[in-house]
Amino acid sequence: MRMATNKKLAVYGAGAMGTVLGALLSKTGQDVTLISRNQAHINGLKEFGAKIVCSAIGKEWTIPVNAITPDEMQDKYDVIFLMTKQRENKKIVEFLLPYLTENGIICTTQNGFPERSVAEVLGKERTYGAVLTWGATFLGGGGTELTSDPSAMRMQIGGYENDNSKTDELVEILSPVGKEVGSENFVKRTDNLAGVRWSKLALNSAFSGLSVVTGLTFGEIAKKRKSLNLVIDILQETLAVANASGVKLEPMQGKDMQKLLGGGKVSAKLKGFIILPFAIKKHKKLVSGMLKDLQKGKKCEIDYINGVVVEVGKEFGVKTPRSQKVVEIAHGIENGLYEISYRNVDFFNE
Repeated sequence: MRMATNKKLAVYGAGAMGTVLGALLSKTGQDVTLISRNQAHINGLKEFGAKIVCSAIGKEWTIPVNAITPDEMQDKYDVIFLMTKQRENKKIVEFLLPYLTENGIICTTQNGFPERSVAEVLGKERTYGAVLTWGATFLGGGGTELTSDPSAMRMQIGGYENDNSKTDELVEILSPVGKEVGSENFVKRTDNLAGVRWSKLALNSAFSGLSVVTGLTFGEIAKKRKSLNLVIDILQETLAVANASGVKLEPMQGKDMQKLLGGGKVSAKLKGFIILPFAIKKHKKLVSGMLKDLQKGKKCEIDYINGVVVEVGKEFGVKTPRSQKVVEIAHGIENGLYEISYRNVDFFNE
C-alpha cells in the first residue's frame, strides 16, 4: 500500500457507488473519508470495513475505511467526490462549502448534467465532473455489490467550463484504483466533458430507463428482441438531440456510438442487434439505481436522464417519443398507475 497523493479526500454520498470508490481509494493508501447520512451503513463501515461483493467475477473485498455521518464532519478537504442523488445539489453544495480547503474542488459523479447546479454555488473554476461506466447495488450495513467486471471499470474526468487545471491531479488520485482492480484504462482525462456526458446519457437513457420500467438487468434487456429494439431507438434519439445541440460525442467503453448508430435506421438496427449484447456483457448484471428507488417506494431521477433528452429535444426540434414514453411510464409507476414489468414494453406500441 502506498500514499498516491497527499490530498485530503472525501466521498460524500457513500451509498452503492460511493462505497466502492471510497473503499478502493482507501485500499490504495489515500487519506479518504466516506460520508453518508445512513447511520446503519456508517456503523457497519466503522465496525466491519467496506465489504464489496463483486457478483460479476465472484470475488469479495473487505477494506478498512474511515467513515462518518455529515454531522460528524470537522475537517476540510481538497477534493470532495459528490455521489448523492442530484435533486438536492444546491442545498448539499452549500452545506459542503465550509468543509473545502481554500482551493478545494468538488468532482460530481452524478448522472445527467449535474455540474451546472454545483457551479451555481461553488463557481465554475472549482467544479469538475466524472463520468462513471460501472455499476453497484447498495446492500447496507457496510456492504455493496459491484455488478460490473472490475476490468471494465472506467472513469472520464474533466473541468466544467474551466481551464481543467486540476484534472491531471484528479487523474493522479484515481489512477492507483485501476491497478487495484485490474483496469488498465480506469481513469482518463477529457477536454470534452459535455461530449462524454452525452455519450453516457445515451446509455443511461436506453439501458437505465428501460431497466426502470421493465425491472430487468442490462443483460436481460439486451437479450430480449423488443427491449433491445427500444434500446437502439432511444440511443438514436439521444444522439440526434446531442448532434442538434452541437455536441461532439466521445467514445464510451471504446465504442463510438456515432459511428455505430449514426447511419440509416436499418443499418443501425442491424449493427445494434449484433454489437450491443456483446458490448454490455461485462455489465450484464447491472440494474438501474432508479429501479431500486422505485422498488423502495421513492421518487426516481428519470427527469434528469430521459427527461433531459426530451427537454433538450424540444429546444432543438428533435422528436423523442421513446424517451418521452419512458418518462411517462416511470412517473406512472411512481404514482401507482403501473407495475414494474416487462409487459410495459407494449406501451411503446401505442
